[in-house]
Amino acid sequence: MQPYQAHLPPLARQLRNNMTKAEQMLWQKLRRQQICGVHFYRQKPLANYIVDFYCAAAKLIIELDGGHHNEADAIAYDNERTDVLNALGLQVIRFDNRQVLCHLNEVIGVIYQIVKSKI
Repeated sequence: MQPYQAHLPPLARQLRNNMTKAEQMLWQKLRRQQICGVHFYRQKPLANYIVDFYCAAAKLIIELDGGHHNEADAIAYDNERTDVLNALGLQVIRFDNRQVLCHLNEVIGVIYQIVKSKI
């Protein structure tokens, strides 16, 4: 079990109140147990990070990446973060914002198939 990080919940709350358009669109499809009847959290503190979306039942993390995630430093950070979360037994999947904004149904289909295979 990871130690509680007291500084993360206020930041997570702030992120929930300032979601990107892509995060808002995806949240509308994930909330209220619309996918396989499982609960998703948004901006959830896990380990030393705040993940965009988390489904405990499927041990699944969904990350949405903006353009800055294509920079070398961000790629290295994301890879390190993914390794830490994978070591906790969690699967991390990533979509870029454009995928969500332009192909939301396909993104939901991928998420549905992963969740269905794990519960």
